[in-house]
Amino acid sequence: MKRLSNNVQAFAGSVFAAVFRAIKVVRPNRPNHPKGVHLVGTLERDGLAHRASGIPWLDTAGTNPVDARLSRSLGLPGSFPDIIGLAVRLTEQGNMCDMLLATTGATGLGRFILRFRRDAASAVFSTMMPYKSETGPVLIAARTVGGAAKLPAEPRAFSSYLGQQTWTLELHHASPLGPWTRFGTLTLTLADTQGSETAERFDPVLNPLPTAGTYDWTRRLREPSYAVARRRV
Repeated sequence: MKRLSNNVQAFAGSVFAAVFRAIKVVRPNRPNHPKGVHLVGTLERDGLAHRASGIPWLDTAGTNPVDARLSRSLGLPGSFPDIIGLAVRLTEQGNMCDMLLATTGATGLGRFILRFRRDAASAVFSTMMPYKSETGPVLIAARTVGGAAKLPAEPRAFSSYLGQQTWTLELHHASPLGPWTRFGTLTLTLADTQGSETAERFDPVLNPLPTAGTYDWTRRLREPSYAVARRRV
């Protein structure tokens, strides 16, 4: 049964990779999330023991400078809703670490369903795929608690609405069906006044979060398509 499950996961991963290869024909640089906005800021962890996730880095107080990118997954015209992505990169002990969040629901099952949204400020973002902790699978989520009341996901509109303000998001962790527990704050501003793009590629497979494990099944699903996306044309 385990072998069958592994084969199914590998097959699904190869299907995703085939889709990415097809899209890459018309979008050779970025098959998904084609346009984005470069953001910079800090990720601050509260480090409260009674709110532990089982991932030591998440559960330890600290602050990391971050680079981030907000983008629309499918790259649909600006007037259409899209799956909004928020990629965050930090450095811990000299290692790059990437966290990818996308718009989902917040409820037990809803957190595993991607949501099409127009407004980043009213959206819930989550990792959807769990990290492996000392106590079991852990999801991470973010929601806006400060900044502009409205943040259209279209890159130019997002930059215009955010302007010189700070976008503040509260960070939470949870077991797959458990309650969300706050563990920190993410604060972001435009990297420059023009709301420029970044050439950085974010990859949670190559650059996992500190002390967070990954499950084999998530790697089997993700790695083939990420490998296609990484490949330069």
